[in-house]
Order: sequence, then C-alpha cells, then structure tokens
Amino acid sequence: MVEHELLTATGGVLLAGGLSTRFGAEKAMAQWHGGVLMDAVCARFTALAQIAVSARPGSAAEHHALARGLDVLHDDPAYPSGPLAGVAAGLVWAKRRNLRRVATAPCDTPLLPLAIFPILLSQLVDAPAAFAATSEGPNPLCAIWRTDVLSDLQARLADHHPSVQRFHAELGSTAVRFADATAFANANTKEALAAIEARL
Repeated sequence: MVEHELLTATGGVLLAGGLSTRFGAEKAMAQWHGGVLMDAVCARFTALAQIAVSARPGSAAEHHALARGLDVLHDDPAYPSGPLAGVAAGLVWAKRRNLRRVATAPCDTPLLPLAIFPILLSQLVDAPAAFAATSEGPNPLCAIWRTDVLSDLQARLADHHPSVQRFHAELGSTAVRFADATAFANANTKEALAAIEARL
C-alpha cells in the first residue's frame, strides 16, 4: 500500500479544458448517474491532498468547480492548445501549493479504478512520471507527474505541443499495467458515453 506521506504531497488535477468538439457539448458536464461526468472522475482524487480543475475560462466546468470550492486552472495562453498545457498549469499550481507530485485524469473517464492514483504512486519510485497502460495501449493522461518535470514540459510547449506519449518517452516515465482495459474507456462522443453506461 502507498505511504500516507505520498498521498499528502500529491495534488489531483482534472483535465477538463478541451473543446469537446466530437462530443457536441461540454462533456465534463454530461449527465452521469445523478451527477455530472467530471464529478465521477474527481472522486478518484479524494485520497490526495488537494484537487484542482483545468478548465476553459467561462466554461460550465469552471463554474461547477468553483461552486464545489475547487481551484480552477487556466492554460497559459503562450502555449499551444492541448492536454499538456493543462498538465503544465497543474504543475505550476502544485509548486505554488508546495506539492511534490500531480495526478491527472481526463474528465471523460468515469470508470477509472478507485485506487488508480495510489497504485501509480506506489509504482513511481524514482521515475519522473508514471502512467496507466492496459492490453489496449497506454493511457498517458492517467498519470502521476513529479513537479520537477515542469521545466522540461515548458521547454517543449514553447516550441510545439508534443504528443503526450512522446513526452512520457522523452522523460523516461514508467508504464504501470492495469488488467481491466474497460476501466479506461473514454467518452469522447455521446455514443461512446452511452456505450460506457450500457456496460454497467
């Protein structure tokens, strides 16, 4: 089991800053079992020290997070748009809060294992980051990042937005295998969300 000290020095950042183009509406706020999608994912962060939400200014996700008393993070406009800009904002926030690590997850993965972040923390060891992987491939945004990778990430984003998996490869991140691939299903579209609900 992961040490309590690791949890209390780790913050959780929900990545909800995308445009949701394929979903056709703000997917973070899609209905999910009496609540909204983003809250289902935020529940995976409850063992961690603090929680923040990366969201677009003026978005419903921002308003919902503020109503819940959560910190809201905005991408640095100097960076190209993409999920790593949200990760960078999370790392800046964590450093300001004197946290040593950041756990991230996209807002459209409501079936993530409840213990995903304690598991990733237990496997991080000396690596700069650790991310989930299954038999169907990597899930690079379901990850733990050490805050000292911020300078490397800022240097990449100053030039372009690399793929998340490429950035993990450059860092030398650890892939942590999870047996249940269905737990990492993404609700990128309304049809995908309906398919996820049908499995329950």
